[in-house]
Amino acid sequence: ECQNYITLTSINRSATFNEPLGLCDDKLQPGWYKFSGRAGDRMPTSCVPVRHCGTHAPGWLNGPHPAVHEGAVSRDVCFHWRSCCSWRNSVLVRNCGAFYVYFLSPTMTCNLGYCGNGKGTVN
Repeated sequence: ECQNYITLTSINRSATFNEPLGLCDDKLQPGWYKFSGRAGDRMPTSCVPVRHCGTHAPGWLNGPHPAVHEGAVSRDVCFHWRSCCSWRNSVLVRNCGAFYVYFLSPTMTCNLGYCGNGKGTVN
């Protein structure tokens, strides 16, 4: 997974991007993904405001990122709508040393999207 992944780089994946463009990850192909470029370098680990990341209900990692020696760990991604965790999706996260990868699967409905932390943020 640290060598074979899809890179998500679009600014509309960024937690700092506050225009809901209708991003829907309900048709996302299951697989390993890395956030990079303007999307950020990892998923945020705190609740992202609604209507950010180019979607209505942005997804954020509910738990810490793992250390390299932990391997792939299971975490929940929460999607913020009426509460910070209106929906949940289980994902795998791996620390590849210089970056993180996430095994993402399709969301349960449209207008839910996985977020990156955005360029220049500290999450």
